[in-house]
Order: sequence, then C-alpha cells, then structure tokens
Amino acid sequence: MKPTMTRIETVMDSVRMKIASRAYLPGTRLPSVRAQATAMGLSVSTVVEAYERLCAEEVIYSRQGSGFYVAGPIAPLALSEIGPRLEREVDPLWISRQSLESDASVLKPGCGWLPTHWMYEAGMRRALRTIARADRSLLTDYAPPQGLPALRQFLARRMGATAIEASPEQILLTDSGTQAIDLICRFFLQPGDAVLVDDPCYFNFHALLRAHRVNAVGVPFTPTGPDLTAFEAALRQHAPRLYITNSGIHNPTGAALSSVTAHRLLTLAEGTDLVIIEDDIFADFESHPAPRLAALDGLSRVIHMGSFSKTISASMRCGYIAAPSRWVDGLTDLKIATQFGGGQLASAVLLAALTDSGYRKHMATIRLRLAQGMDHCLGGLGKIGITPWLAPQAGMFVWCRLPKGADAAKIASACLRLGVVLAPGNAFSQSQGAGDFLRFNVAQCMEDTDNRMLAVLAQVLADI
Repeated sequence: MKPTMTRIETVMDSVRMKIASRAYLPGTRLPSVRAQATAMGLSVSTVVEAYERLCAEEVIYSRQGSGFYVAGPIAPLALSEIGPRLEREVDPLWISRQSLESDASVLKPGCGWLPTHWMYEAGMRRALRTIARADRSLLTDYAPPQGLPALRQFLARRMGATAIEASPEQILLTDSGTQAIDLICRFFLQPGDAVLVDDPCYFNFHALLRAHRVNAVGVPFTPTGPDLTAFEAALRQHAPRLYITNSGIHNPTGAALSSVTAHRLLTLAEGTDLVIIEDDIFADFESHPAPRLAALDGLSRVIHMGSFSKTISASMRCGYIAAPSRWVDGLTDLKIATQFGGGQLASAVLLAALTDSGYRKHMATIRLRLAQGMDHCLGGLGKIGITPWLAPQAGMFVWCRLPKGADAAKIASACLRLGVVLAPGNAFSQSQGAGDFLRFNVAQCMEDTDNRMLAVLAQVLADI
C-alpha cells in the first residue's frame, strides 16, 4: 500500500492486487461490502464508494441484489503485483532489470555475476573454433530430448567428484539453470501448493514461485544451513511439496551446509512427500566442497541442478538436472512439450570449454581473485560501519548488516541516483525481515578502483 493512499484507494488497491495475482478470476464474487469493511476495519460507506469507483473503471461490475463481481477477460499475469506491495527498489525483478540494463558507467555491487573480463573468454573462443569445424548436424539439428549425450556423460563423471552417483540417463539438459527450476516446478506443483525456501534466499526463487502461484514459506537460514526447528515446524504445518536451496555456497549469505545439518534435514524429510531441489550453480567457486544433499540421499528425493553461466559464459545458456530415474521420463516429456527438441550448439560449446586444458587454471585464478576481493571488500565496508553476517570461505557474495537504524531499501534508492546498483536484503527475504541487510558481490567491488561505491555509501549513510 502506498503511504499516501486514502481509505477508499486502499480498498481499490487491495482488489486490483488480488485480480492481478489471479486470486480473483473473472466472474468471482467479491466479499460483500459489510464483510470487506469488517475485514479491513473500515466503514461500509468507504467500501461502497471503492466498489462503485472500480465499477466505473470497469474492473468489476454489480448485479442487482447479488453483489459485485470481477469483470473479464482475465488480465495478463503481473509478477510485480503478486505478493506484498514493496518499494520497487527491493523488488527482485527490479534488481535484475537494473543490473542488466545499466550502462558501463554504473557500479553493480548488487548484481550476481562476475565482471565480463573475469569470464572464460579465451576458452570460449577456442571452443567456438572447435565446434565450427564439427559435423553439420551439431550446428543445425535438434538435440535428443535429454540433451547432448557427450555432455551428459561428462556431467555424470563431474558429479562423481562430490559423491553424487548419477548415470547419464538420469541427467536432463535445459536451456539454463532458471529453466531447470521452472521445469521442476511445472512438473511437481499445482497453484496453492506450499514450497519451502531459505530466508534469505536467491531473490529470483521468489519471482519464479509467484509465477507458479504457490505459497512460498520461508525457513530462517543459519551459518550451517536451514534452522532445523523451523524446518520441522514448516513440514508439519504446511505439508510442502518442494524445498529449494543452494548446495555448496549459499546465495546470498555465502554460508555452507554442514554435514550434521544435511543429515538431520534429510531425516526430517523422511516419511513426507517433500522433494528437495539442490541448486549447485556455484560449485566451481568452492575450495573445499561442502556436503551435497543429492549425494547423501542417493538421488532419492533430491533433484540436483546447475549451470555454467557464472563461470564460463552467461551468453551461452545451458543448464542441467540430475533426478531420480522415476521422474526423468516425465521431466523429459514436459521439456518436449514446452521447448520441443532443444538446441545442442550451446551444449557442445560448453563441453569443449569445460574439457579444455585451461579451464581448471582459469577457475583457480578466479578463486584466488575472489579471496582477495573478499578481504578488500570486507575491509572497506568495515570502515563505514557495515559488518558481515559471516565471513564466507569462498564465492563472490557477502551478506552484510547496515549500521543500526539504516534502511537498505532507502539506501539502495539513494545510491541508484548516484550510479550504484545495490541489492537490498528484503528482496531475498520471504518474511521481509532483512530490511537492514545488503548483499555485496566482492568481484564487482574490486572493479571499483576509485572506491566510488564506498564513498557513495558513506555519503548516503551520513545523510539518511
């Protein structure tokens, strides 16, 4: 709700939001004016006036002696209208848009990827030259339904390094990591289902779950994984169908799952219908691999997925799913229904890059640079009173608390006007309980050789 709304506008806004989120479909009867007034703590006359104005706008219509109904046809799905009304600065889709659309002059410590020149460009160019000489079918034909066999074989061997036993037949290639999660959600979820997410978690999980019109339930995240007491309570109360989490390096906190937490989490899930999605997109940033739920579970109720957009190329899109055998055919059929055959060019290029002799050296360099960037970033932020929730052992993210009384959304809005894109905490929080947190990308902070970000932050903190 906007702070300057009148009571009548508040009622109108509430109805519009429910229509936009499809809680009210065309033909749905609205609550009676008395019921709405009681629910919102307003007078009957206020609700009557609000309904009449919505009728004038042809958003709803009245039937004599029957009540008020939602007009049709159904409106396009508006993700920004689903869920609580937030300032646009803390909307997950807003953060993505600002990070993707801003020009090179804008600093992006709030974005979720490495600087362009940190990526594996040399290996990509070698891979493109190799694939350009490949058989014409690789350049022009559809891929098999599960994706390029050679890449699936490689991924099966690769997952073995973290004790995940998956055959190539259990692996399905997708166009991206996001598409992989979307495909899994389409396969398992119905509107209204409950889905557990870490609080905080990667903000695009929130946007994706809104699109599927499900009930996202946040579970507080600790330095060793989800709070198991809260996790157990959520299992009993909500009977969730899915739990989505990061394995290895957690986004946004940079924490790592402990063995004890992993074992206890899987024990709690026994005897339920819960399916766990384990997003392993940051695997190659780890110095010492954390436990994988898919390894401990033996790919029984855990689906493992990932991509290489963070380490090789965000332009050459390709993700993967490793799933229990009983679900692979259904996921493959759904992929055909929504994507048909899929392409194999991106898969072939990525396979060539991953098996290139330079990739391991490239990632060793990236891990070193990120470790240096973490020290640089934490040192600079500490000087202006911004403290880490924990000091991550690897990866690009650090989750930081602002000085007492500071509002991350207001700070992000002010910094944006000064050419700095930040990622406010509540974009990551289902409970909206991270209003004094920011996520920083240490790689992007290192690009700020003039310390402009720190100067801008210090100025804004002093002014607010």
